[in-house]
Amino acid sequence: MDEQDIRLDTATLRVLAHPIRLTVLNLLRDGGPATATRIAAELGINPGAASYHLRRLAAGGLIIEDEELGSGRDRWWKAAHRQSIHDPSAGPADQRAAGRSYTHALVLARIEQLRRAAQEVPLLPREWADVSTYGDFTLTLTPAEVARLRAELFDVIRRYRDEPATEGGAPVSVQVQAFPVPGTVPLDADPA
Repeated sequence: MDEQDIRLDTATLRVLAHPIRLTVLNLLRDGGPATATRIAAELGINPGAASYHLRRLAAGGLIIEDEELGSGRDRWWKAAHRQSIHDPSAGPADQRAAGRSYTHALVLARIEQLRRAAQEVPLLPREWADVSTYGDFTLTLTPAEVARLRAELFDVIRRYRDEPATEGGAPVSVQVQAFPVPGTVPLDADPA
C-alpha cells in the first residue's frame, strides 16, 4: 500500500456500503473532479441525491472539495485516494460485518458498471474490442490457494498501475472476483 491508497476501516466501510456511493467514488477516481450536477447526469439520479452521496463520501474522508475548480456556486469534488483497500480477514468483528455490507454494495455497483459496459461493447472501436476480455473461470481451490491466487493477480495489477500513463491510453476496468460458486459452501449462521 502506498500513500495514494486508503485502507478502509469500519467507518469508511459503512460509508461505502451503498452502491451509488461506490459508483460516485469510482467516477471521481476515473474521470477526475466533478460537480453534483455532473454526477447526477452521469448516473441518471437527481442532483439532490448526488449531493447527499457526495457529502457522505466527504464526511468519510474519501473525497475532498477541489477548491481550484470551485466558483462559489458550483462545488467540485475529487477523490482523496487512488484506491481503497479492504482485507476481509483483518480487523475486529464489527469491521468484518461492515466489510460484508461493503462487499455486497461493491457487487451491486459492479453489476451496474457491467450493464453500462454491455451497452457500449458493440460500439467500441476495433482496436479496443479486439483486446477487451470477459473471462469466467471456475477453479477448485482451497482458501489458502485463493489467497495465493489473489496475491499473484494483485502483484501483476500493481505493476501496471504503477507505470506512468501512456499516450493513447484510457482508463480500463480490471475486475477480479474470487468467491465460492453460490450454493457450494455451507453458509455461516453468524456472519460477524
